[in-house]
Order: sequence, then structure tokens, then C-alpha cells
Amino acid sequence: MKKRKQVDEDKRKLTAAEQRRLAHLEEISERLLAQGYRRVELTIGIVRANVIVLAAMIPVFAAGIALFVLCNQPLSITFQPLGFIWFLLLYFALIVVHELVHGITWGIFAAHHFKDIEFGVMWQLLTPYCTCTVPLTKRQYILGGLMPLIVLGIIPTAIAIAAGSFFWLIIGLVMILSAGGDILLVWKLIRYKTDKQDVLIYDHPTKAGSIVFEK
Repeated sequence: MKKRKQVDEDKRKLTAAEQRRLAHLEEISERLLAQGYRRVELTIGIVRANVIVLAAMIPVFAAGIALFVLCNQPLSITFQPLGFIWFLLLYFALIVVHELVHGITWGIFAAHHFKDIEFGVMWQLLTPYCTCTVPLTKRQYILGGLMPLIVLGIIPTAIAIAAGSFFWLIIGLVMILSAGGDILLVWKLIRYKTDKQDVLIYDHPTKAGSIVFEK
């Protein structure tokens, strides 16, 4: 089943924009290979990534709620009828902001700034994405990959615990969960060891992950 799902992801129909970005990648790849770089793909199936993230985030949720309870005694949690509706609206809005934060951070470092940033949705996998169409340094790529986690997840969670807001705690924890894929891909990149001095990272235009060019 896992192999079949992976094949299905690999054979999904690419949009015109994805096909264009893939062709652009191959042009850049040919140029860098001609300059003596070696190409290494660090990608992971989106379905597999989601399963890993969901399993890993259970302890994060438990720790966040436990810390909230310990820091807010006596505990007082109230639920409003419209609270869930507001939660859903805010969640979908923050998913868009999540991708914007990726784009803004990578755009600061990209050669042509925000002209090198593109957004889209993999509708077959219901996965929105932001991608950078030029190579970045490892530090630049990692910073852009983790910035939504920091801005939309960790900071709101810390503020919610300090302020005693259970609603914003859940928002913060859910946004940490939403950044789980980013954490996994950055961790995969950090674990990749190389003795090469010149390393560039290119965000994969059609898959979850990145491509390392090194020499």
C-alpha cells in the first residue's frame, strides 16, 4: 500500500505551472552540473510525511496542554458556540499566511527576491505550497523553512500559555502541527552530511523536499 501511494504521488498529473518549474529546474541543474556540482535529491512522499508528522505531534500537543495547565492555576476554560467556527476560519486563513511567511523569508534571500517565489495548491493531495525557483544557501533555505513554525506556532503558543488563553493555545499548537512537514524536511536536510564546501539548496518544484547541489 505504501509503495502504491508513493507511485500515485509520483505519477500525479502536474499543472502547467509545475511543468514549467520542473523544466526550469532541469535548466539550472544542467548549468550547475556543467560547473562541477553533484545533484542529490532529498524528498519524501507527502502521504508518508503526513503520517510521520501526525504521530510525532501527539507528544507536542500533550506537552503544550500540560504546560498550559501547570502555568494557569486555577484553570478556567470556557467554550463558546461560535468558537469552533472562528477556529476554522482562522485556521484556513493562517494556512495561507503560513505559505506567505515561507515566501517572504525566501524572497528576502532570492536573487530576484519575490519574483523568484511562486505559490500553488496540489489539489489531488489537498496540499498548498510555496516554492523558491532559485538555489539558496543551506542556512537561507532552513530559515525560510522554519519561519512559519516560529512566527505562527511557537510564539503564539508561548504567548497563549503566558496569557492563559486556551483558544490561542490550540491555534498555536495546530500551527505547529501544520509546520510538521517543514520540520521533517529541514531535519532531513540537516541530517544530510557532506564534506563539500560549496552547497546550494533548491526547493523541489513538484515534490516535498529539496535538491542539494554540491561541489
